[in-house]
Amino acid sequence: MGQTTARHALILLATLAVVATGGAARADRAAKPVKRSAAPVAAQAAATAPAESGFRWSTLVSEGTLTDEIKDMKTVVAAATARPADFKGGGYEQAREAFSSIALAFAVIAAYDQDVRWKKDAERARDLFARVGFNCKVGTDQSLAESKLGLADLEALLDGGAPERQADRDDDFRWSQVAGRPALMTRLEAAEAGVGARIASKAEFDRQIAALVHDAEMVAAIGEAIQQPDFEYHDDDTYRGYAAAMRDAALQLRAACDEKNYESARAAAGALKKSCDACHGDYRS
Repeated sequence: MGQTTARHALILLATLAVVATGGAARADRAAKPVKRSAAPVAAQAAATAPAESGFRWSTLVSEGTLTDEIKDMKTVVAAATARPADFKGGGYEQAREAFSSIALAFAVIAAYDQDVRWKKDAERARDLFARVGFNCKVGTDQSLAESKLGLADLEALLDGGAPERQADRDDDFRWSQVAGRPALMTRLEAAEAGVGARIASKAEFDRQIAALVHDAEMVAAIGEAIQQPDFEYHDDDTYRGYAAAMRDAALQLRAACDEKNYESARAAAGALKKSCDACHGDYRS
């Protein structure tokens, strides 16, 4: 148990390091976050109700956040698969977490209510990277080879091409097929840790608003995804309540970032941590 916990901590630290680097790059590219509606958060949350055309994912996460997430996680995969010994020694779990987050991003893109980058290839990419993520439960020559092929497919997408491979799936898509809950929980923990570091001071908040928005939107997207039918605990009202509270706190954090309101951001981050801690207490993997 101690070794598992330590390895999990190392994976989280590795993910945090890459996401932090990506956050710094995003801060350089965007001195201020994208402007959104000034409507109260309650109204924003109400806007997430399903519409006739489907769920409006654009109310939770922007195209820019989805694109940056895929690019950031590609860096994690590249590092995890660089050396066979490192991959088999624990890098396979880093690859699993990264491919799971990539698959989730493509799942959201496939269901997105606006035209966004990669939408025409999103379903294929979603299924492909989800399969790679699930197969990285162990560190073997086979899972390493598949991870490297997945990395090549991802690089092709980033370069404007399309994946050459396709994952066979006979039944209709289910959100539970995107990623296992533990993999997404690790991504949530990385986001929560990133939020805590970025609101440590007013100066840090001002410097890293773009990265905070990214974290908040990823938390909101995951909080919604894990409530979808067939996902583990999706029919547990208590669990759904925790997931919804986490999503709504993330939306409050994003709104505070848009307003550049440090005190509101701290309050929202506190609510986010509270919801995460309560959920971990009852449903820790």
